[in-house]
Amino acid sequence: MVEVPKGVPEHLWSSVIELLDTDIAPFLPYLPGRLEILYEDPGEGRMGITRFKMDHNELERRRRFRMGPGEVVILLHPELIDDPALRDHTLVHELLHASGLLAHDSLHSDLAEKIAPAPTLKNSVVLQRMRQRVLESLPERTWLCGNCGHAWERRRVTRPTRCPKCARPFSPASK
Repeated sequence: MVEVPKGVPEHLWSSVIELLDTDIAPFLPYLPGRLEILYEDPGEGRMGITRFKMDHNELERRRRFRMGPGEVVILLHPELIDDPALRDHTLVHELLHASGLLAHDSLHSDLAEKIAPAPTLKNSVVLQRMRQRVLESLPERTWLCGNCGHAWERRRVTRPTRCPKCARPFSPASK
């Protein structure tokens, strides 16, 4: 039986073990017993972060020589408790970093999507809350079409491409 790091769901750990090998993830065999998962201060704003106890140069040397990474801490945002799918996706993302995939490249994102796909906005209460906080902080509460004068409530962060009434390319009305 494979030892699972404390705080990591067994199904996620077995998927990580199955897809990774020590060539691309040299820290993987060292994580059980050296990995700690904590929930950080909610004011930090990030969903997750992986912290190593050593500096970047020493970490790269240990990666190159396939040595252990020392103590590793993964910090997750406490809001993730409300959203198991987003929590699993974030945890897998951070586990990949902890196992030695330090860069945010296509390999990293492809592996994270295979193991624990990110939920859609429609299926994630945390992403919906984040979107609502961003919308509330933006100055425009409504959009006003410069072509037909139609006004509608802002429900998305990005600027619309077309007016929902006249379907012409959106150009905001002058104030």
